[in-house]
Amino acid sequence: MSAGMAALAVRFVVMAIATFLAIVVWSRMRDAAWMLIVVGIIAGYGDILYSLLVEFGMLPDVSLSAGGTGFLAFVFPNLPWLFFCAAFVVIIARRRPRG
Repeated sequence: MSAGMAALAVRFVVMAIATFLAIVVWSRMRDAAWMLIVVGIIAGYGDILYSLLVEFGMLPDVSLSAGGTGFLAFVFPNLPWLFFCAAFVVIIARRRPRG
């Protein structure tokens, strides 16, 4: 097993734990900001799972764009951060003093 594969496997295990805990939080919190953070964590898990499946050859990276980079390889790493940004926007909008 290469060092990159080992690092990906460790990220997968840690993210699996974080995803489980995020689902537990999701069942207890009904706040929009927390739900967006949980969805971001789940999207991060999907990113790592997709990377592992491509690395093992179980899922071909067939969605190539013009630049030679796969569309999903571009979307999956950035999707969690979009949800985190949306959660922070919700928090800022909610905490803004009304004047």
